[in-house]
Amino acid sequence: MSDAIEGLKPEPIWKYFAEIVRIPRCSGNEAAISKYVAATAKKLGLAARVDAVGNVVVRKPASAGREHVRSVVLQGHLDMVGEKNKDKVHNFDKDPIELVRKDNLMMANGTTLGADNGIAVATNLAIMEDRSLEHGPLEFLFTVDEERGLTGAKSISPDFLESRILLNLDSEEEGELYVGCAGGRDTSATWAVSFDPSPAQATAALLKVAGLRGGHSGLEIDKGRGNALKIINRVLIGLSALGARLSSLEGGNKRNAIPREAEARLSLPGKAWDQAVDLVAQWNATIKAEYATVEPGLEISLTPIRGARKGKVLKSAAQKKLCKTLSALPHGVIKMSPDIPGLVQTSTNLAIVSTGLKSIRVATSQRSSVASEIDEICQAVANTFELGGAEAVIGEGYPGWKPNLESEILRIAVETYQSLAGKKPEVKAVHAGLECGIIGEKLPGMDMVSFGPTLQGVHSPDERIYIDTVEKFWNYLLAILKNVN
Repeated sequence: MSDAIEGLKPEPIWKYFAEIVRIPRCSGNEAAISKYVAATAKKLGLAARVDAVGNVVVRKPASAGREHVRSVVLQGHLDMVGEKNKDKVHNFDKDPIELVRKDNLMMANGTTLGADNGIAVATNLAIMEDRSLEHGPLEFLFTVDEERGLTGAKSISPDFLESRILLNLDSEEEGELYVGCAGGRDTSATWAVSFDPSPAQATAALLKVAGLRGGHSGLEIDKGRGNALKIINRVLIGLSALGARLSSLEGGNKRNAIPREAEARLSLPGKAWDQAVDLVAQWNATIKAEYATVEPGLEISLTPIRGARKGKVLKSAAQKKLCKTLSALPHGVIKMSPDIPGLVQTSTNLAIVSTGLKSIRVATSQRSSVASEIDEICQAVANTFELGGAEAVIGEGYPGWKPNLESEILRIAVETYQSLAGKKPEVKAVHAGLECGIIGEKLPGMDMVSFGPTLQGVHSPDERIYIDTVEKFWNYLLAILKNVN
């Protein structure tokens, strides 16, 4: 067991978390963690059911004298986002996450931690194991593939759950209760492209943007963080005026993460090299000044690729269309909520650009708590792609979760928190997709709230969980289960 968890409380949560981080479980690769949960349930003498996609539900009978209490489902997702620093050697398909403890923080060594939502999985397993707890009938729902589009929740059949009270354990700020979330969709584009031979006497070069903070495309979209793809495109347009020809453009790797790094392989006229170096230095200074407060690690660099073979470059017309389209694409907050202070209502994220042998693909994601506005921003993004000559596709997406401030479980959760902390929790909605929206649509009448310990930097190698909030979260959750009647 990892030394990083030694002495931490609640011991059962950290014990299971240390086991979970050793199991590869990026989205689409949850078979092993799904099997582990089902096997743990069997070892504990609890009934488990696994559906066709790998979702698991485990049932635990009520503690003595609580058999009459309404059944509650505790829910979290099994998968995690696999992001690592560029220089970190790590294979998310087989390598364990390396835990690093620094004072009150638990982090990983150069990768995402997977506390989103591994902390919920560990909490559920701890409650499954502990027979001393006081609670009514419980169901534990472990869903797959949440991070790529909540597809595990979409696959849940109406008979999979018996409970009509749900505690979602996938929020990221202790002391906050979430009662609503945004819906989301993806809009993607493809250009069919062809290439020319690289110009004679050209210098092969690598243009790179690195050092950005990135983060969750919903939770951090209002933080003013830099988008590596938008930044590199600004520089690329400037270099194009010096005759730079683009061989490839790569950046971002998750549709729900703000891209932290991007790189372009270029062919530069030899006579323009010094001008290009000066131009990139100017852009580096300019953009670092723009983002001085929020992106202190930002670096833009241009380096020659020594010994590069003569390659191919994108045709000039296609390069212009690509650069102009990326420039025109909206990114960031589109509208703030007029009803809930500080809540982003509608946003869009330019997430991924990848260059193939015959095509260039771009992925974006849109979010809104208003259905008509998500239609509008998706259409605006698709129209921008089509004006740039690409073929655009708008995905089906997932529904939002409309707040119910008259909710009975919300009342219990608020009163329980106030009794423990001596103050009321903040009741909020989140500009991110929670599985509550889908589960509520599939199982009408489900009464839901979402909460969790404090996490920061999720979906990036900066992900960290505040250790002291885990114990607060644990005590709060157990108190809610006692107070449900």
